[in-house]
Amino acid sequence: MIRAGTGLAESLVLGQDQRVKFEVVGGIEQVETIAAGPGVKVRSFLRKTYGRGRWRKLKGIATVRLPNGNLRRVELHWYEAHGIGKHDLKIKDYLDKP
Repeated sequence: MIRAGTGLAESLVLGQDQRVKFEVVGGIEQVETIAAGPGVKVRSFLRKTYGRGRWRKLKGIATVRLPNGNLRRVELHWYEAHGIGKHDLKIKDYLDKP
């Protein structure tokens, strides 16, 4: 979902659930596939929740805006399928330790 009026043309609002809310600012870089096909342990959950697809677990590095307004460089993990998109983004590690 593209968020209008933020002043950032490419800001995506992803990873919103009850626990964590953050906004990906710009793009995700250094994207790597962690698992694909039977290596994705939660395939049945993903299929039931979001639909059939070739689910892959990916990781990458991005800048995110946290709920308190801070911008942080983080490692993200998420699931993705062609035609379905990115789901279940989570922050795995903060790369710019204060």
